[in-house]
Amino acid sequence: MLGQRLKSFGVWTYVTLLYGFIFLPVGVLVLFSFQDSRLPVMPFKGPTLKWYEAVLSDSRLVDSMINSLMVALSSSLVAVVLGFLAAYGLARMHLPAKGLQRALLTAPLTVSYLIIALGLLIMFNALGVPSSLWTIGIGHVVINVPLCFAIIYSQMGDHQINIERAAHDLGAGDMQTLWLVTAPMMMPSILASFFLSVTFSWDEFIIAFLLSRFDVTLPVEIWGMLRSGLSPKTNAAGSLVFLISVSLLILAELLVFRKLKKQ
Repeated sequence: MLGQRLKSFGVWTYVTLLYGFIFLPVGVLVLFSFQDSRLPVMPFKGPTLKWYEAVLSDSRLVDSMINSLMVALSSSLVAVVLGFLAAYGLARMHLPAKGLQRALLTAPLTVSYLIIALGLLIMFNALGVPSSLWTIGIGHVVINVPLCFAIIYSQMGDHQINIERAAHDLGAGDMQTLWLVTAPMMMPSILASFFLSVTFSWDEFIIAFLLSRFDVTLPVEIWGMLRSGLSPKTNAAGSLVFLISVSLLILAELLVFRKLKKQ
């Protein structure tokens, strides 16, 4: 009995230390976003919401937040469609060198975002394409397609082939089967890859920094604020980024992962 209690105490101690190590910086960031002075240092004075009011009344920050949401949603949608079609093709079609093609599709997951951003920057400059939200979106599609492909492909099992064959036997064409049978069966993995892509695109900085010019995303705008030093306003902006990221993960948990657990 004593050994079981010690084991339970050790587990809870480890879990507490682990989560404390992970979330302590975020907790400090959120705490000092309510600081009632111009410097985010001890002693803590507050709480106050004036820095959140300052963030939401700052047109540049609001515009960059909208830009981030637009880029995240649009690039994630394109990445999911491309990843789903690639996963379906490699899982259902007889293609040459399928193993090599899978490796090439997932290879960008092992490449630094800096290398990808530099390559895209050189390519866009060579083609005469100006930096904009479009180039940022293309960069985010490049990094998210391998993620979407890996998630969706891992869920395309052989047990689904019989259902697709039954649809063909009942007169459904290839596109009808893909749209009405395969896509609904794969919807949990499709939604999971979409929400993860939105989360990664929402707070991505390196590609957004190198491929932007006048219209910037929120992480780039926050970086510009940090060049003048830390302030509670910067902490409030960072806290909003964290809040939106957590909200997306909670939404994914409610809409996707709970359904996966019930299956």
